[in-house]
Amino acid sequence: MSASPAKLQDMPPKGGYQNIPFARIPAKKYFKGWQLIAAYAGFTTFGLSLYYLNCKENQRNEIEMRSARNVIYSLLLAERDREYLKQLRQNRAEEADLMKDVKGWEVGTWYGEPVFKTLPKDKFVDPSFQEFYVHADYRDMIRRKHVKMMS
Repeated sequence: MSASPAKLQDMPPKGGYQNIPFARIPAKKYFKGWQLIAAYAGFTTFGLSLYYLNCKENQRNEIEMRSARNVIYSLLLAERDREYLKQLRQNRAEEADLMKDVKGWEVGTWYGEPVFKTLPKDKFVDPSFQEFYVHADYRDMIRRKHVKMMS
């Protein structure tokens, strides 16, 4: 058996280890205090100017939308009234069709007697909600009844 070589112990390098730096090294300063304040003021001024321009643009858009609503409002009212009268005409036509076999029946009266006796004949009376939708689909009436009105 051969003898194993002697194990060598790990020793420090000749001349010893270097000194351990433990002194405080301050962080490098990129800006001075007055430079930071100037940068803050510059960014704030720039941001406020953009905010002001954005507010002006929003105000212009609101004025334009308000003007558009005011212009189209009368058209929408006229269209609504047109559809209303069209539905009333369809209701009268449906009543005439349903009651054509009933002797003595006149459309818009109760067997020839006016429903509203105290009003002149040419006076228009709005029908109630149920009377207006009497010949329409029930789902349409319920859908219209629960419509949320815009403010």
